[in-house]
Amino acid sequence: MRRPPPWWPQGEEWSPHGPPWRRAPRHFRRRFLLVTLGVLLSLIGTGIVIGLNARGGARPDRGVDGRGGPWSPFGFAAFVLVIGGGATALAYRRISRPVSELLGAADRLSHGDYQVNVRPDGPRELRALTRTFNEMAARLADSEAQRRRFLADVTHELRTPLAVLQSGIEAQVDGIHPRDDRHLASLLEETELLGRLIDDLHTLALADAGRLTLHYEPTSPRALVEDAVASLTALAGRRGITLSPDVAGDVPEIEADPTRVRQVLANLLSNAVRHSPEGGSVRVTVEPVAGDVRFTVTDSGPGIPPDRLEHLFDRTAPSADSRGSGLGLSIARDLVQAHGGSIRVANAGAGGAVVSFDIPVARQP
Repeated sequence: MRRPPPWWPQGEEWSPHGPPWRRAPRHFRRRFLLVTLGVLLSLIGTGIVIGLNARGGARPDRGVDGRGGPWSPFGFAAFVLVIGGGATALAYRRISRPVSELLGAADRLSHGDYQVNVRPDGPRELRALTRTFNEMAARLADSEAQRRRFLADVTHELRTPLAVLQSGIEAQVDGIHPRDDRHLASLLEETELLGRLIDDLHTLALADAGRLTLHYEPTSPRALVEDAVASLTALAGRRGITLSPDVAGDVPEIEADPTRVRQVLANLLSNAVRHSPEGGSVRVTVEPVAGDVRFTVTDSGPGIPPDRLEHLFDRTAPSADSRGSGLGLSIARDLVQAHGGSIRVANAGAGGAVVSFDIPVARQP
């Protein structure tokens, strides 16, 4: 009995009749052979009819000279069978078998088996199609693995504040901790952390489903920066970090959802403040760039390791010393792209990270 594939649910009986995708190649091969047989029979029948008409009704077993020969109608039929049989075998080897394997792999992929890999074979176009299919299957497998890791990370992050809340409440109920403002403030902080994580997950879910609603209106970039800086002033002050907004005087209004763009700025600024050393600085610049407005956040931290730059916008769990959800940059990317903009990250030449994003300017009435 065949072993079930790795994606088959544990504890469920593996189908004794074999997986359903095995029928697809057989059906294709059967149709291919039937169509080929029909074409050969049509050619044979046409050749016989043409041969008989050309000879004016002569006996079908005689040649042109009446004595029979290889080019009699039935000789022509034998010739078509030999040539057609060889052509069919060659076509089956070059086309039918690779297409059958590709169909079977596609059926397996549709049933959740992302580990499929088809050997490129056949004509050049078919080999290119097969390689593209293998690349698609590999990307789907990688996306599925990332989804599973992300789900496990988020489950862990949800469990942590809930466990702290439960233990804190139980300690107060049992009389271990007094019910004072200090202990209540600690519990309130955990609820705020839990709320931020849930809000971030909700934003990502809306973006993935294409249901992220944006309320566009002409918005002042200066006002957005000032609001974002004001919301991070207390956090920066506790670490002795200077926040420096720098908005160009001729920057135009943008066509955007102010709440969402402010959320992007807040995420970038909070990351910059957390990764800057005490006494450091974070600078926010805004300037017009080719029909867009560019927002740039530069910190004075150690910068980003080169091997992490490419994956900085991936959805990952927060680091051990972080109090955020670990999804800020991923959310920032989704929100900027929803506005029709772009976002990028790099290391500054003098140290520190530089994150910039572009938002289209407001349309003129």
